Amino acid sequence: MTGGPWVDEINAEGDGPGAPEPAADGERASTELVIVTGLSGAGRSTVARALENVGFYVVDNLPQSLMVTMAELAFESGGTARRTAMILDVRSRAFSTDLTGAVADLRERGFVPRVLFVDASDEELIRRFESVRRNHPLQGKGRLADGIAAERNLLLDARGESDLILDTTLLNVNQLRARVEDLFGGEGLALHVTVLSFGFKYGLPADADLVVDMRFLPNPHWVPELRPLTGRDAPVSDYVLSQEGARTFIAQYADLVAQAAKGFEREGKRYLTIAVGCTGGKHRSVATTEALAAELRARGLHAHTVHRDLGRE
Repeated sequence: MTGGPWVDEINAEGDGPGAPEPAADGERASTELVIVTGLSGAGRSTVARALENVGFYVVDNLPQSLMVTMAELAFESGGTARRTAMILDVRSRAFSTDLTGAVADLRERGFVPRVLFVDASDEELIRRFESVRRNHPLQGKGRLADGIAAERNLLLDARGESDLILDTTLLNVNQLRARVEDLFGGEGLALHVTVLSFGFKYGLPADADLVVDMRFLPNPHWVPELRPLTGRDAPVSDYVLSQEGARTFIAQYADLVAQAAKGFEREGKRYLTIAVGCTGGKHRSVATTEALAAELRARGLHAHTVHRDLGRE
């Protein structure tokens, strides 16, 4: 991944801007609220632009103390404001670490907010900041790593309470934008499932809820005519899925996820990431990811695919 597009991302994350009575049950739930927070340089500005692309009214650098007021304004305004995203920045003087309490307040008033946390590894954040020669907002007179550590500690509870964590370490801005548009392009409160292929040799995805290891199947890498192809190519897909137990495993796993989805939805979880791994993230995991997503869609779930490590070899 090249650092160029993240220059605009970090530069865009610069300095930025009596509670009403509770509504009757169900009224304010029609207002789609997304709360975006996360580490500086991890992609909040890209997320904001992507949400605008799919029809959200986006309020950037909103002080946390104004979240309820903004939600009520969105509800009263109607129209396009009925899909509103609030971007919270730790650098805001009105920022509070009690995001859980603020979200609970919204829920008590009848809203159904969803919290998206944007994250990235310390090493990648350092690389992005160094590429634009900017200090971290919490760095002070210390090192860049000190600022990142301070912010990560400040946002620890917010990360733990998030409905969805997007790790952008291995994503460029276009890939992040596409993923956000996939996740939030539709309406409604149904569970959205991301089936993500990856290679174990590149590390586990930090935002995975469930991990599937497909290394129990023969590796197409050792078949000369299949080695240069990927799991998206029919010869590789046919090879992987024709192995004994492959299709049965995928179908039964899809059954388990579909059954668990009912519980996730009852508990208010709206996003589920299933990480499907093989050695390099090129053959078995990719073919399985496509097949599993198709099985999940056949069971009525909203499922889409992401191939994290495809093309890295």
